[in-house]
Amino acid sequence: MLEPAPGTLEDRVGELLERLSNACGIAGGEGEVRELLREALEPHCCEVYTDTIGNLVCRRGNGPVRVMLAAHMDEVGLVVAGHEDSGLLRFKESGGLDPRVLPGRPVLVGLAKMPGVIGLGAVHLLDADDREKVPPSRELLIDIGAGNKEEAVAVAPPGTPVFFSTRFERLSNGRVKGKALDDRVGCAVVAEVLLGPERDGLTLFGVFTVQEEVGLRGARVAAYHVAPRLALAIDGTSSANVPGVDPSLTCTDLSEGPAISVMDGTVVMDSRIREQLASLASRHDVPYQYRRLTTAGTDSGGMFLQREGVPVCSVSVPCRYIHSAASLADLGDVAATIRLTNLFLDSLDKGEFEL
Repeated sequence: MLEPAPGTLEDRVGELLERLSNACGIAGGEGEVRELLREALEPHCCEVYTDTIGNLVCRRGNGPVRVMLAAHMDEVGLVVAGHEDSGLLRFKESGGLDPRVLPGRPVLVGLAKMPGVIGLGAVHLLDADDREKVPPSRELLIDIGAGNKEEAVAVAPPGTPVFFSTRFERLSNGRVKGKALDDRVGCAVVAEVLLGPERDGLTLFGVFTVQEEVGLRGARVAAYHVAPRLALAIDGTSSANVPGVDPSLTCTDLSEGPAISVMDGTVVMDSRIREQLASLASRHDVPYQYRRLTTAGTDSGGMFLQREGVPVCSVSVPCRYIHSAASLADLGDVAATIRLTNLFLDSLDKGEFEL
């Protein structure tokens, strides 16, 4: 059982985030992440259950206002799609991966986490033009050391999930790197809020959703069942405030606090919730920023159109290099997102904000 760790909020959430980042779970195979969260939260919640498609639903309290916090468990990765006579594996992408990051990347294959590598022809065998091209994923193969097709099929049949093997590490200045920070940072935020005090005026549902990276699917089912009065999606979002990137093209800045969304490719956020979040952050000295407009979506888009409609807003943790084998986040941003989420829930509980 995971008890709240001593030390600062950043220390505490960093320990949980390390476990979440190192766990593996692409869309449709989130079981390892789900069980880790269940173990952590079951002793602290009134009710914990897995729904029919794999969402983990955790309830705290039994107040009159039903609030849903959503964070998705699935990560981008690969799926075995076929086999060569040589024993090499063909694959398809699960989620929106950047193909530039794939060649030469070490991976873990299947729930047994067999080591493998994404192979590419040796550079000294390529002509000058081919060296300048990014090979499409259909030209890449995964090598697990199998000697022939039969051996490969036996240990990695079609549909076998493939994960990046990146391990979580702490860097300087409170920053961390690891795989799947989109959206294990959100999972850590929601878990930490659930581990906090119960609020008499709220029935709080922390929902860890499935299949966000392939179409916001889990959030749709969960929001229909939970039927919240309002909902927040807590997600990891792209940050590119690094040299060589046009500042107008990055949607958030690392180390500047949680990003409150105005709209994205799936939904226009509820202006009342957005303004309350910004007001609370300003009044309580929580650093925050607005997430610049983007065509990408979050679980807010999945929750928004359920039943009679759900007022929603996304609050995102900036992460560099998302949808790749390794991304980077600032624990200060994660902690500030927890503080802002708790302030928002407190304002609902005290009747200072209502819809």
